[in-house]
Formats: sequence, C-alpha cells, structure tokens
Amino acid sequence: MASSQPKQNQISPASLGAFTTAALVSVFVAFLTVGARAQTFTILHNFTNGAEGGVPTSTLTADAAGNFFGTAAGGGGPYNYGTAFKLALKGPGWTLTPILQFGGSSGINPLAGVVFGPDHGLYGTTWNGDNGGSVFRLTPSPTACKSALCLWSQTVLHFFQEQGGDGRGPAYGNVIFDQAGNVYGTTESGGAYGYGTVYELTPSNGGWTETILYNFTGGSDGGVPYSGVIFDSAGNLYGTTFYGGTHDGGVVYQLAPSAYGWAQSVLYTFDGYSNNNAPAGGLIFDQAGNLYGTTTNSKGASGAGTVFMLSPADGQWTLSVLYSFPGYPGNGPYASLLMDAAGNLYGTTTMAGAYGKGSVFKLTPGSGYWTYTALHDFNAFSDGFDVYGGVTRDQNGNLFGTAAYGGTYGYGIVWEITP
Repeated sequence: MASSQPKQNQISPASLGAFTTAALVSVFVAFLTVGARAQTFTILHNFTNGAEGGVPTSTLTADAAGNFFGTAAGGGGPYNYGTAFKLALKGPGWTLTPILQFGGSSGINPLAGVVFGPDHGLYGTTWNGDNGGSVFRLTPSPTACKSALCLWSQTVLHFFQEQGGDGRGPAYGNVIFDQAGNVYGTTESGGAYGYGTVYELTPSNGGWTETILYNFTGGSDGGVPYSGVIFDSAGNLYGTTFYGGTHDGGVVYQLAPSAYGWAQSVLYTFDGYSNNNAPAGGLIFDQAGNLYGTTTNSKGASGAGTVFMLSPADGQWTLSVLYSFPGYPGNGPYASLLMDAAGNLYGTTTMAGAYGKGSVFKLTPGSGYWTYTALHDFNAFSDGFDVYGGVTRDQNGNLFGTAAYGGTYGYGIVWEITP
C-alpha cells in the first residue's frame, strides 16, 4: 500500500538545481548528433532579484503584439515572493517590467508560467503561500498607468488548502482551459493520498468551484505530477507523474470523462530500475495522435534523460526513445517540448549539455531517425544556467526562454536564439 505522505526529495524554489536520483536504462531509436550551427544567442534581460523578480523557472507566453509574459519564483519586493512580468520590445532593445509582485496572502513562488484565458486575462499558479498555493488571474488597469511601476490587478480563483483532501503545490505545469472556460491543472502533493491531484475550476455565481478529478495514490497509478495536463479532441486529459507506477519511475496517464466521473488509465509505466524515468515535463500531441514528452533520468553514459514518443495502435501505446542526453541523472528536461509546423521538436535541459549548465536543442525527424542539433549550451555564470522553462517560438522562428540562475547578477536571465 502506498504511503500517505509524498516523497521528501520534491523540488522547491530553494533547491532548484540540486535534485538528483539514481541512474536508469533507456531504449534507443537511431539518431544523429550535429553541432550548433549559425545561431545567435542574446541575453534580453538579467534579473536582479529586485522589483522585477529573480529565479525564473517558467516558459514564456507571447501575445499577438509580440510581447512576452512570464513569472519569477523569487524577488519582487522585500520578501522575495516572486513576480509576474512583461517583456516588450521598445526601440532598439527589450524592456522587462513587473506586472505583479506576489504577497503571502495571495500565494508565493510561482514556478509555472502564465497563459491567456478566453477572457484575455492572464492565468497562472503559485507553488506556496499562507496556504498550499493558488490559482490566479491577472488583468491590466483599465486606465492608462502614469507611474513607473504599473502593476496589474490580481484575482485569486482558488487557494489550495491540502486539508480535507484538497491538493497542494501546483508546480511547473501551466493551467489549461476547455471550450466552456473551465480551468484544469495539477498539484504535486496533497489530495486524498498525499501524492497530488488533477483539478478543475468552474466559474459559478461570480466565483470558482473546485472539483478534484483524480487523486494520485503514489502506487501503480503514479504520483507527484510536476507537469500539467493537455486535452485531446475527444475531451480526454493526458499528463505525466514524476513518481509512482509499477517500478516507481513515473507514468504517462489518461483521464477519460464518464457518467461516473473521470476514469484514469496508465498508458505507459517507466522502469525505475533499468529504463529512462522521472518525467517532469508535460506532453504534446502531433497531428497523427502521437504523444511526445521527456524524462529527466536515464542510465549509463547517456544518463541525463530522454525525449520519447508514445504511439497508439490497437488500444496499446508503444514508447520509442528519440534521443538520450549524456550527463548526470536528474539533469534532463523539466519543461514540455515545442513542435513547429514541420514536425521539428524544440526543448531545454536543466543542467545537461556540453558544459553541464543546461542547453537548448532541436530534434529534426528523418527517415527512421532524429537529428539532434545543439542550439545553445550554457557554459558559464555569465550566460545563465539551470534551465527549467521551455522554448517559445515567434513568427520569425526566433526562440525565447529563461534560465533560473546566472547572468550579470546571478538571478537568471531571459534569452533569445536567432537562427
């Protein structure tokens, strides 16, 4: 029987970059590796851990005007509770400004990013606070701002309490919406068994009502979901858990709605002893219905995780490893992948790469193989390290992201890679 307490080596903002677990084996698909080509890497902002924040772990979100929005887990005021920020191109350069400085009563330490909802508000989560974290909405002031610090208005949709079976600690996964405007996400702990939840927030009577769709037990069904969930066209939800499964190496799961609630099924169980394991990032679909994701661990010389594909056939799902990262276990990707219109995959690693500081990569599909291209290997304190957020791509093919630490002041950066 699974313990009612979550495992003790979960990641917190204070311990980012310090996480390692035992090495495990991976299944390989043929791949080629090529060096970085003519890429231009530019630091757009160095975080000071002051008013604009510090230690950004989130993936950026772009609006139609080409601005970017994100969160920082620290900084932002006298208590270092974190910020939400806007990055805008002004004149010859980029300017980053805080749009919210988090306080204890509304949740603190946002690990996930912010996303636009159907009402054009920005929605996100905090990992901690006076409670077990929160889900919030941000809206700009309806009148023109005339001060140097133009903060947005925050509304808290839900405070996680953990008591009474509620979840606790939304981690790295962004929230998502269904067509009716309901919000879905995960918590890494709490719930009926202490191993996390999948939840839904439904607007009602001017407020929001939470429904726990699933409580992870930490057993064969998985436990501790660091990532969020995604929908398929039939309304099923998909996600990953960092722990649990038959071998405690994590799982890929599906939640299917029914007249009796949401039914969970495990699509794949990672082998905690001899295979790649510990998926921290979320999933994406391609047009053929295949799922793509990452793990942070693998075994042997290539020990820093994998990129994998799950393909459905005859009611079963088959896993193929597209690439295995060399390096130490626990140093692989923590963010979801990005796929462009040509089917190329883009992603980041936390501390893998040529110099063990993190990397940005591209995987290009071929005939029976995938070609790996290193777009940037973080190699020094000055250009950032520990990359927990994923990749955002603009209409011109430029890539944007964050590193949690390093830069001029040591508290992280926002970067751009121009092909």
